[in-house]
Amino acid sequence: MGKILKSDNMNKCIGCFTCQRVCASANRQSYSDNESAIKVRTLGGLETGRFIAIYCLACDDERACAIVCPTGALQDRAGGGVILNEKKCIGCRKCADACMVNAVFFSGENTPPIICKHCGICVKYCPHNCLSLEENQ
Repeated sequence: MGKILKSDNMNKCIGCFTCQRVCASANRQSYSDNESAIKVRTLGGLETGRFIAIYCLACDDERACAIVCPTGALQDRAGGGVILNEKKCIGCRKCADACMVNAVFFSGENTPPIICKHCGICVKYCPHNCLSLEENQ
C-alpha cells in the first residue's frame, strides 16, 4: 500500500503556508503558492484562527478525475489517488470539474493540472506538525 497525506492536526495550523511553498518548490521548481498541490484556506476568515488543508484525498475507488480524463493522462496511483502524465494532458480541465473536494489546481491558462502525489514534502517541513503521511488502509 502507498502512503497518503492526512491533515488531522489542522487545529495547530497558524496559516504560515510553508506546506504550500515547499510543495511548489520541490515539485514544480517554483516559489509561487499557485504552483502548489496543497492549499491552506481559512474557515470564517483570519479572525477565527481556523484553517483547512485542501489536497487530493487519494480516492481508492472511482477516481472521478481519472474517469473523466479523455486522454488517460491521469492514471491510478498505488495506494490511492492519481499520477499525471503531462505529455497526454490536453488541458481540458474535466478533472477539476469532477473532483468532489476541489483538489485539482491550475496555475494558469493552458497549464496541466496540479494534483497532490502524496510525496510528503509538506509533512516534513510543516513547523507545527499539522500534516502526516500515513499508510492507506
